[in-house]
Amino acid sequence: MRNDWIRFEGHSFKTEVEQTAGLAPATINTRLKTLRVMYRCLMDEALVDSNPMEGVRNLPEQQENIEVLTAEELQRLLNVPNRRSYADFRDYVLMNLLIDGMMRISEAINLKVDDFNLSGQSVVIRAAIAKNRKTRTIPIESRTARLINELIIENKADFDSDYIFLTVYGGPISRDHFRKRLNDFAEKAGIKKNVHPHLFRHTAATMFLEAGGDIRHLQMLLGHSDLRVLLRYTHLSNEALKQQHEQYSPIKQVLGKRNLPRKIKRKTQ
Repeated sequence: MRNDWIRFEGHSFKTEVEQTAGLAPATINTRLKTLRVMYRCLMDEALVDSNPMEGVRNLPEQQENIEVLTAEELQRLLNVPNRRSYADFRDYVLMNLLIDGMMRISEAINLKVDDFNLSGQSVVIRAAIAKNRKTRTIPIESRTARLINELIIENKADFDSDYIFLTVYGGPISRDHFRKRLNDFAEKAGIKKNVHPHLFRHTAATMFLEAGGDIRHLQMLLGHSDLRVLLRYTHLSNEALKQQHEQYSPIKQVLGKRNLPRKIKRKTQ
């Protein structure tokens, strides 16, 4: 796959220039993951005598710097929806939940009324909708719980559905539908970055760490079993790194008072 497989071979809309030899490491790793699961299942069912995937490691992937939103940009984004409109209010509640709960958009749009414990300020991500197929409980702020309750009341007035996030016709909203509306909100807010539903998760995770949150607790909130996966998209901002460096740089301990700012000129004559 790395050296011989032809990318986009036979694809109707790809030019010959684009049909190069060798798949991207991310693509190869995704296929390796599938093969590992398949052969593990075959081994468990005693359908094969050996697992050819044992010892086959993933290829190293180049980690791109992920751009996240600032707190000010999030505020501008949340100020755009007209909360007197049902669709805008629904999107406003969904954005608040994505920021507060740091869940995946696929998890959020599949939440039902019974998944919420509003008095206990928590929400259960069922195994059936979780990416890793493991149930987890996420705490939410009291304000988020009030918004969810308000949306539930709105839904009950006109729709007969257990889902929380519905279209104006009463069916569950899709991620593509929400993404298109989110793009409109971002444009009205004057945000030039590529704003998409998963960006809330990236941003919230980064802000959690920058505020001093524990990475192990963040791992539980996000629902990752492997800490290395978590580190792929929790990139601290350059400003946060600068602040940490200024506070904890070893040179401060080495130089001591010599590193402190000195008073040279008098302010008064």
